[in-house]
Amino acid sequence: MSPQQKSDLTILGIETSCDETAAAVVRLGADGGVDVLSTIVASQIAEHRPYGGVVPEIAARSHVEMIDTVIAEAMAKADLRFEHLSGVAATAGPGLVGGVMVGLSAGKAIALARGLPLMAVNHLEGHAVSARLDSRIDYPFLLLLVSGGHCQLLEVEGVGRCRRLGSTIDDAAGEAFDKIAKTMGLPYPGGPALERLAVGGDASRFVLPRALLGRDGCDFSFSGLKTAAARLADGVVDPIDRRDLAASVQGAITRQLVERTSKAMKVYAASHGGRGLRFVVAGGVAANGAVREGLMKAATGHGFSFSAPSLAYCTDNAAMIALAGAERLALGMTDGLDAVARPRWPLDEAAALADPTHVPGRKGAKA
Repeated sequence: MSPQQKSDLTILGIETSCDETAAAVVRLGADGGVDVLSTIVASQIAEHRPYGGVVPEIAARSHVEMIDTVIAEAMAKADLRFEHLSGVAATAGPGLVGGVMVGLSAGKAIALARGLPLMAVNHLEGHAVSARLDSRIDYPFLLLLVSGGHCQLLEVEGVGRCRRLGSTIDDAAGEAFDKIAKTMGLPYPGGPALERLAVGGDASRFVLPRALLGRDGCDFSFSGLKTAAARLADGVVDPIDRRDLAASVQGAITRQLVERTSKAMKVYAASHGGRGLRFVVAGGVAANGAVREGLMKAATGHGFSFSAPSLAYCTDNAAMIALAGAERLALGMTDGLDAVARPRWPLDEAAALADPTHVPGRKGAKA
């Protein structure tokens, strides 16, 4: 419970940053307990599958078509009316800006019509608190946020207080999973398809590059791995060979995540006196079983507790946005109706300005 929170807070969350239109109602108790009253996600996988990836224009149009229905379903499932809400939280970035605008506009309209406070939430902060939806995890903690658009290590001290320890200098881990899967002819979405193919495979069969091994810091790089795997995929047609290649790719991505996270754990432990060491992994790639297992072993080996969201909260959802909004409202952190949709929005803005991983005009990770 925050010093300013005197009673339960019931928040409607809205998430439209990519290819899911989602709404949820979450109650943050005065005692710090979290109750997810409803969570609705309308996936656009079928609409994007023919193109092998997310088409921004199609995504934005689908959000416009689905947003009212999804919000109504979330409120009905929670058995609440708008007057029962304490506030509205909506993703304001980072993401596909056309989609972000749809959800943020819906949140503003509800806040204005019902006289409710608005919380314009950073999508990455939603992922940062996602493990808190079904577990009691105190601040501070070390976070690995790993998904199709993001790959970064953050020291999370509290609401709105994050310090970047490392980030990808090119591709995100989820992007590597998806693009390698595509070169192997696997169906969209590629990451889960590659994980299924890898079951029973020999992860040591194919030698893949290990990026940044001699480099200081906690940054990631997956572009070399992605290129090497794509070249190998061109000549691999035998089912057993394909299974082994999928296992090798999954193993190589897991290995780099574990290696770089282990370095961050050492840095984090040193700065916290080796006490209260908590590690959280969140984001879509956190649903991968091999990744979870590798990171869990690393956490145990470095004296950290290990936490991850349930599988339903790894991918984009509105419950995490509602919880982030509730924690902000508890601290009196609200936004005006002039809040803008942001395609890029790093959690550690000071680090992003002082040491940008991507410069304007260059394709790269959102944060």
